[in-house]
Amino acid sequence: MLDKTQIAKRIAREVKNGQYINLGIGIPTLVANYIPDNLEVVLQSENGLLGIGPFPTEDKIDPDLINAGKQTITVVKGSALFNSADSFAMIRGGHVHLTILGAMEVSENGDIANWKIPGKMVKGMGGAMDLVASAENIIVAMQHCSKDGQSKLLKECSLPITGIKCVKKIVTDLAVLDVLPGGGFKLLERAPGVTVKEIISKTDGKLLVEGEIPEMVFD
Repeated sequence: MLDKTQIAKRIAREVKNGQYINLGIGIPTLVANYIPDNLEVVLQSENGLLGIGPFPTEDKIDPDLINAGKQTITVVKGSALFNSADSFAMIRGGHVHLTILGAMEVSENGDIANWKIPGKMVKGMGGAMDLVASAENIIVAMQHCSKDGQSKLLKECSLPITGIKCVKKIVTDLAVLDVLPGGGFKLLERAPGVTVKEIISKTDGKLLVEGEIPEMVFD
């Protein structure tokens, strides 16, 4: 079973050279720390930042530099700061190649629910709705099951939907899965020490398992 850092490390292996990438709140923000040095990518935040670097160490924290989740950040050489209207124009114009988001639920059709639990106070959807509607590729970082052991990979989402048929890949603490174009999850990799049988038992949505499923690698 993976911890949050390992999930972020595995997702960093999906990053491609030259991409503009938006990192959502939570686990996705950790991906910035593990992008390979040989890749040139630009990290974007919807509050108006282009060129985000790794999380700052304590001696480099600048309270005036924050991402959309109000976390302090660093910036790289050549970075730009601008208003959120320009940032959302970039998102809605289809200029973000990859968006990495957290989720409460994902359905076997690629629907994502990641902004509201009825009865609990939330600050709002933020930029998630625009991001899932506009990015070329959506990868989700999440826990496979809820705290009470219920699967979060479902036939249909039970929580309010953020986007329909938009998720392409999911990395959980148990597995890496593709969302198939016709619906269903395809198991690609399993976390070290996790069995295929366990993943099957903890996935409510349709799950395709073909051949031997390798363990994840992080190098």
